[in-house]
Amino acid sequence: MEPSSHYRLLDLHIDVARQRVTRDGDLLDVQGLNFQLLACLLRHGDAVVDFDTLMAEVWAPAVVNEETVTQRVKLLRQALGDDGRNPRYIRSVRGRGYQLCEAPRMAEASIADEPVTRQRSLRPWMAGLAAIAVFALGGAWWYRSSIEHGRIDPAQTLMNRAAYYAGIGQKDNNERAINLYQQVLVRDPTNAAARVGLSRAYSARVCLYNFPYGWTQQARGEAQAVLKAEPDNSGAWSALAYANDCAGELAAALRAYEKAIALDPNDDGARASAAYLYQEQGRLAEALHANLDMHGDPSRVRFRAVQIARELELLGFTDAAERRHRESFQLYPDNLFSNIAWPRHLFLQGRFKEAQEALEQALARNTPHVDLYVLRGELALLRGDRDGARRAFEQARQLRPQMSLPTTLATLYGATAPAAAWLDQRIAQMQRQFLGGAGYPGDYLELALVQEARGLHADALHSVDAAVQAGYSDRAYLQTSPLLRGLANDPAYAASIDTLSQRVAAQRAQVLAADWRPADLRDLP
Repeated sequence: MEPSSHYRLLDLHIDVARQRVTRDGDLLDVQGLNFQLLACLLRHGDAVVDFDTLMAEVWAPAVVNEETVTQRVKLLRQALGDDGRNPRYIRSVRGRGYQLCEAPRMAEASIADEPVTRQRSLRPWMAGLAAIAVFALGGAWWYRSSIEHGRIDPAQTLMNRAAYYAGIGQKDNNERAINLYQQVLVRDPTNAAARVGLSRAYSARVCLYNFPYGWTQQARGEAQAVLKAEPDNSGAWSALAYANDCAGELAAALRAYEKAIALDPNDDGARASAAYLYQEQGRLAEALHANLDMHGDPSRVRFRAVQIARELELLGFTDAAERRHRESFQLYPDNLFSNIAWPRHLFLQGRFKEAQEALEQALARNTPHVDLYVLRGELALLRGDRDGARRAFEQARQLRPQMSLPTTLATLYGATAPAAAWLDQRIAQMQRQFLGGAGYPGDYLELALVQEARGLHADALHSVDAAVQAGYSDRAYLQTSPLLRGLANDPAYAASIDTLSQRVAAQRAQVLAADWRPADLRDLP
C-alpha cells in the first residue's frame, strides 16, 4: 500500500500535508512552530532528537538556544494536552533532547478530513519530508544569498535580528539589540520601528538590568520623536508607556498603555503591561482578566505567567498561584521575574527555610535584582542576623544606587543610626514625589519606614493606610515582613489590613463568579 502523509501517535491523527492534528475527530490547536516541532519529531520516529538537530530542522536560519527549544516543547505539550511530568506523547531525555513516547504509525486519511490532492509519485510523503529537510539545511544559505542579491532589505535583516535579541530577555542580548537598532538608524534616521525598538531596549536597561534612571529619558525621547510624526503609532505609545513605567510614573504609564491598546487591540504586550499596573493599583480582578484575555499567542508575552500567578496569590488562590510560580521557576531559569516570584511566594507563606534555599538558587543563576537582595535582608532579620541584613541591603544599594528603597534600607540598617536631618530630608523628598503624581502604592511603605525611624509613629501608620487606599494589596507582606514589625501591633495597622482584606475578598468573589476564570478555579466554592 502506498504510504500517506498521515500518522497515528496513540490517539492522535496527524496530517503533515495540511498541518492538522485531531483527537477523536476534534481539531487541536497545533499550529506554526508547534506543528513544525511535532513534524520534526515524527520524522525521527521514536529516536532521541538532540537539541542541535531540533534547532537546525525547526528554527533555521534563526539562531536559538536550548531554552527556546524547551519552551516550545512546553507549548506543544500544552496544545496536545500532555503532561511533562507524566508524558504520553513527548518525553524529555535529560541533557540530550526529546523523543516521542511511542513510534508513530502510518495511517489512512481520517474520515473527517477533506480530500487532499495527491501527486502521482512513488512516495509523495517522502518528497514532502525531504523538502522540509532541504529547507532546513539550505535555509541559512538562502538567507545570505537573498541579502547579497537584494531580495531581502539589509535594514529589515538588522531589525529582525534586533527584535530577536530584544525578545530573549537577557542583559547581553538587550545590548546587542541596541547596537543593531542604532545601525538601522544610521542608515535611516526616520525608521520609526527602529526608534520604537530602541526606546524599549533603553527602558529595559533600567527596568531589568539596573542601569541609571536617565535611560528612561532617552527612551521617552525616541518614542516621542515617533509620535510627533505619527501620532497614532500604537507601538510608540506602548514604548512611551514602558519608559514612564520604568521611571516609576504609574498614572502616565497606564494612560499610554491604554492609548496603545485602543489603537491596536491586538497588542498583547501592552495589554499585559497595563494588567501589571492594574494589579499595582489594586484592581486585581481586572488585571487577571486582562492577562487571560490575550488576542494572540500568550506564550509570546514575557512574564505573563508570573503576573497571573501573582494576581492569584494576591486574591488568595494560594494553591493555584504556587503551582504556577513553581513551574515558572523550574522551566525558565533565565526569567528574572520567575526567579524573584518563587522565593517571595515562599517567604509570604512563612516557609522561610524554603524561601532562603530558593533565593540562593535564584542568585546563583546570575540574575541579580534589588528585590532578591532586599528579600535576603528580610530573611536575615527574621533570623536575628542584623549584620547579614545590613550586608544584603548594601548589596541592593550597590546594585542600583539610583533607586530609593535600597538606599533607605542600607541607611536605616547601617552600622550607625541615620541622622535626624537625613531622615527629615528623605521624608520631604518622598512626599514631594507623591504630590507630583509619581510613585507606586507600595512606595508609601518605604515612607512609613523612614517616618517610624524618625519617631513619627502616627505618620507612619497614616502612610501604611495611604498605601492601602491607593490600591496596595499584599496582605501577606504586611503581616510577614520584619521591616514593618514596629507598626504591626498597632490597632490602626490592623484596621488598614482589614480594609485591604475586604477589598480583595470582593474581587475574589468577582473572579469566582466570572465565566473567564482560570480552569483550576472552577471547582472552588
